[in-house]
Amino acid sequence: MQATTDFLAFSRAGSGARASTGVVVSHGFTGSPTSVLPWARHLADAGFAVRVPLLEGHGTSWQQLNRTSWQQWYGSLVTAYHDLADQVEHVAVAGLSMGGTLALRLAAQYPVAGATLVNPAMTFASPAARWVGALKYVRRSLPAIGSDIKAPGVDEEAYPRTPLAATHELARLFAATLPLLPAVACPVQIFRSTEDAVVPDSSLTAITDGLPMPPEVVPLANSYHVATLDNDAPRILDASVRFLDACVRPGGRPDGPTGR
Repeated sequence: MQATTDFLAFSRAGSGARASTGVVVSHGFTGSPTSVLPWARHLADAGFAVRVPLLEGHGTSWQQLNRTSWQQWYGSLVTAYHDLADQVEHVAVAGLSMGGTLALRLAAQYPVAGATLVNPAMTFASPAARWVGALKYVRRSLPAIGSDIKAPGVDEEAYPRTPLAATHELARLFAATLPLLPAVACPVQIFRSTEDAVVPDSSLTAITDGLPMPPEVVPLANSYHVATLDNDAPRILDASVRFLDACVRPGGRPDGPTGR
């Protein structure tokens, strides 16, 4: 399929020995590509072909996000996947937070060589989230959840408010994606911050229990939720390159297949 690249926040062709492998990188809920651009640029500098889409409803206003569905967010990632798959032999996925949820869904439904995720979301930290379907009719938004970063002075450029109708869509995304996890046939790498005010540990448990193979879990001791912009970012950059190399190497990584 031929796709326009106008929707992409970052796009670079591959180079050198890694040119035949592409990586689609997704930002998270209420966030922006700013949160994953250093990661994307590092992968591109390493030689991977990289695409970072701006998810539908993001990069505008929280009010606009309230008018979008999770299918539209996912559609942005699928479009980027097809755009890249036309150009390379192998496609891997990467994602932060909700971007990790979308990446897992993509890996369950399309041929993916590997998935590398940072604090992927599958459950909510607040028990009140169970009532979001009713709350959205009472309030349009709540205080922001963005820029949960330990390093001082760093901003991920997230929305200043958390839109509740969109949060209900996020709950629907979780519910629609969790049953698909057994279909993820590629290796999965998960970076998990020991302190995270946005995504609870129950998300990691739900993902690990749902996957057919145990993921590689890399703890991050010196970062909060947006670890791609935090103190442990260098560890994420280096370890994800090694992981992706192993995913497309003949025979795959020692503890799992290369994909489908």
